[in-house]
Amino acid sequence: MSDPRHIAIIMDGNGRWAKQRGLPRVAGHKAGVDALREIVRAAGDKGLEFLTLFAFSSENWSRPKSEVVELLGLLKLFIRRDLHKLHKSNVRVRIIGAREDLSGDIRGLLAEAETLTTTNSGLTLVIAFNYGARDELTRAVQKLAQQVAAGTLAPDAITPELINGALDTSSMPDPDLIIRTSGEMRLSNFLLWQAAYSEFIFAPEYWPDFKPAHLFAAMDEYRQRTRRFGGLSAEDVQDLSAQTDTVVEPEIANWRQKAVL
Repeated sequence: MSDPRHIAIIMDGNGRWAKQRGLPRVAGHKAGVDALREIVRAAGDKGLEFLTLFAFSSENWSRPKSEVVELLGLLKLFIRRDLHKLHKSNVRVRIIGAREDLSGDIRGLLAEAETLTTTNSGLTLVIAFNYGARDELTRAVQKLAQQVAAGTLAPDAITPELINGALDTSSMPDPDLIIRTSGEMRLSNFLLWQAAYSEFIFAPEYWPDFKPAHLFAAMDEYRQRTRRFGGLSAEDVQDLSAQTDTVVEPEIANWRQKAVL
């Protein structure tokens, strides 16, 4: 199989990484930002087209206020320190997630990151911030429902393509590969629509320990897999063709004879 175009990563395990070392959780988040920088650089060097990172979920607001403040501070710091480096590296930044209820300074930083890099043609770095897949789907359905209410869209004209176009990820390919670190095996409300036919790898490493070598190993494993998208592989089609010639056709002939009799 060819290389993936789009990899999405659930960056999990910062808190446990810190706890394992007797450090405060914020130390794990800071180490996670360092890992993020390495992975983004490695993805760009490998020629990956899209890299989506689950940075802050819509459910993360329920964490202790002090931790939320630290996470938001790290986001601001990352954009202020790294944005121009990303721009010079031809990286395009795109943000997905709800923005309406965010503070003005954060909305401004997100908009600045997208505006500055909008014409770049290298890696597209997608940051999922204040993102939840159910919220995304709800907002997409609301957009289409408004068109139906206005009389500009018939209900039976709604297609998967229309829904896809109403999502935050419109105009992006679905992720070929989704990686979750820390050994947890769940999606946690991440890209539920887009993950319909994604391949999954659950890496045991905590996110701060996830290095470019782990990313490259995951890409190697992806290349060994066969994606069918609900259909059959070329090998399966050949096998089925052979079975049809030797088994199915005689059975069909037998059924036809019985029907005549």
